[in-house]
Amino acid sequence: MSDSLHRSDIGRPELSRDLGVSHASAVVVGTIIGSGIFLVPAEMMQAVGSARLVYLAWLVGGLLSFFGALTYAELGAMKPQAGGEYVYVRDGYGPLAGFLYGWTWFVIAKPASVATIATGLVRILGTFSIFSFFKTNAITTPFAVTWGQLVAIVAAVLISFLNYLGVKRAGEFQLVFTVLKVVIILGIVVVCFGAASDSGGSWSHFSQSYTGAKGGIVGFMAALVAALWAYDGWNDLNMVAGEVKQPGRNIPIALIAGVATVGVLYVLVNAGVQYVLPPQAMAASPSPASDAVAAALGSWGGGFLAAKLVAVGMAISMLVTLNGTIMSGARVPYAVARDGYFFRALADISPRFHTPSVALAAQAVLSIALLLLGGSFRQLFSLAIFAEWLFYMIAGSTVFVFRRREPGAERPYRMWGYPVVPAIFVAVAAALLYYTFQDNWPNSGYGLLVILAGVPVFGWFRRQRSR
Repeated sequence: MSDSLHRSDIGRPELSRDLGVSHASAVVVGTIIGSGIFLVPAEMMQAVGSARLVYLAWLVGGLLSFFGALTYAELGAMKPQAGGEYVYVRDGYGPLAGFLYGWTWFVIAKPASVATIATGLVRILGTFSIFSFFKTNAITTPFAVTWGQLVAIVAAVLISFLNYLGVKRAGEFQLVFTVLKVVIILGIVVVCFGAASDSGGSWSHFSQSYTGAKGGIVGFMAALVAALWAYDGWNDLNMVAGEVKQPGRNIPIALIAGVATVGVLYVLVNAGVQYVLPPQAMAASPSPASDAVAAALGSWGGGFLAAKLVAVGMAISMLVTLNGTIMSGARVPYAVARDGYFFRALADISPRFHTPSVALAAQAVLSIALLLLGGSFRQLFSLAIFAEWLFYMIAGSTVFVFRRREPGAERPYRMWGYPVVPAIFVAVAAALLYYTFQDNWPNSGYGLLVILAGVPVFGWFRRQRSR
């Protein structure tokens, strides 16, 4: 049977399994690596104060993300359907829990992620003098809209349209630009380690410390949260599981290999930056990667060339992350609507391109609305941080439910380390959920209210479904 099933038995268009293992791996790697790795080394040094503890935070964050990837690998191989976490929560804890996940992701989490990434892309492009006009107003009535906001909207619309044209096209875009992104990152690492002693390169930096760090458990938790933020996005592949070829084989390979690849790249970049910049300079830098490359290049172009090189790398990273986020996000409302718990139109599939066309368009409209709000959408995004960790914990815990409830079910991949590995992942997600709730109060409280607001909405759709 072909991997690409275009129509169901009743003649309705279906999603196509057109993503190979290379595309799936690019979704993992490309979506995870955004601008974080270029910026968070400074935040982490400010939090812990020593290279040893910075590396410990990177390793712990990478290990926790890897444990999550192992857990999701079993779940994704067992239930390779569009929607990913929605499917696991729905089947594990019932339609209401699944709907609340889909509701939160559709209304806030994914549109705000798209808006944040598109805005970040514009800010990076704005560092080039040719785009200095981004800060000026393009429209003044009925409210002010800058050229930068318009460019961010155009970027979101174009990438959404690319995804409408077919998941294979979007997957190939993801693969090509992820490879380019990795090449640029490795180039930054090579430049940093090639720095001579007169350009700042020294192994002694790894034994030095930053005296102004927060320190203690609070400091380490802050560094760990920064690391986990940089690793975030590995779960997006499971949302497009319904379009991955041979999902029982390819989803585990892509998740495990993808997270491991990102972990290695992150450690290499951090090591390169620390080789060039002493802890004091690293902690004080707004962009450690740019400053490290500038110091390493020295008379070969110094700050100007370094800043442009890193800016290009960051722009490509953001573009690839935007593609992966839009691709994965649209599959959640599609899956909820397919089950009859959301507007029916969101379950429509393009008969020509076999993509969730209406869900993609709805996601784009919500993202545009947030982009038109300007900086105020960031408050909405902060509401979703609490929900994100809550559903990580809930979705990860379903592996225990399925193992107990369906012991004889087909599992193309059985995760290594069960039950210890998923238990650690769920426990740490719970701890970070608590930390996020305290650190981000009252936005976490508002986020909880947004989730609960979905309960009456679910009741209405359930009544409509029963009719």
